Amino acid sequence: MELLKGWPWRRAFLAVALNLLALSLSTTALLGSYWCTGTQKVPKPLCGKSKDAKCIGVPVVPDAGAGNASSEDVEHYSWETGDDRFAFRYFHTGMWLSCEESMEGPEEKCRSFIELSPPAERGILWLSLGSEMLYISLLLISFILLMVEMLHTGNPVCGLKLNAFAAVSSVLSGLLGMVAHMMYTQVFQATVNLGPEDWRPHSWDYGWAFYMAWASFTCCMASAVTTLNTYTKTVLEFKRNHIKSYGGSFKDQPQHHQCFIQQQISTYYEPQSKLLRSVSEGVDFYSELQQKVLQREPELELDDVLGQMIGEDRC
Repeated sequence: MELLKGWPWRRAFLAVALNLLALSLSTTALLGSYWCTGTQKVPKPLCGKSKDAKCIGVPVVPDAGAGNASSEDVEHYSWETGDDRFAFRYFHTGMWLSCEESMEGPEEKCRSFIELSPPAERGILWLSLGSEMLYISLLLISFILLMVEMLHTGNPVCGLKLNAFAAVSSVLSGLLGMVAHMMYTQVFQATVNLGPEDWRPHSWDYGWAFYMAWASFTCCMASAVTTLNTYTKTVLEFKRNHIKSYGGSFKDQPQHHQCFIQQQISTYYEPQSKLLRSVSEGVDFYSELQQKVLQREPELELDDVLGQMIGEDRC
């Protein structure tokens, strides 16, 4: 069939590729801990045998025989002022964990970001996590529907229904993802101001996972727009092919036959005449019209079909 060739296939492939990219980016961002990065200002630890850098020197007590030692030397080593007494350690935070550089060794120390957030903001954080999971779930459902539509080429009407449901799923997932990202940003900013004293950052910025999450949202909405565009163009192709299939014989039909067909076609594009209850009702209507009117079933005359569908109505 012509509808399954050329540009529709390319649009379907583009929608699948964008959806898969959005799914991969969102999953990576959710599992990552680099939504926000920065530095924390913490006191330097005391220098010891295992620590000789970024530390405070231990005062040296003069020996008893060193009577000429001045107490000013001791004061010089024990009283460091300003930023010299503090170190700036690197940290990165995600939706689940907040990890920071350890001052005692090269390893990182991680804590749950849910426990670090203020109690008043934890409900919003849980909503953000739930919305993010629903966002990924709907993306997965949309991807499955698009793949089934590409592989299921036997019935174009079923393909259009799958296409429509995939578009709706993509739009809903994009809205949930946008809300989840905005709620997490609000919770993190509240944690910066109201979080524990030993965690509050001195300076911070958004990390690669944050930008990856918004790139996933962009790909998701692009996939939804491409899928809706494919659905709309396919429905318009159905209308044009049905009109062409009737051809010049449309003018040779009786006047009441012409009026009936015009009324049936116009009801699809005029919501005030017939309210469509679903995105696939228009496809069902054209399938029924093709079977009952345009194809002319052998056992049923056209006049009988008109009598069954419109009764006593006249143009």
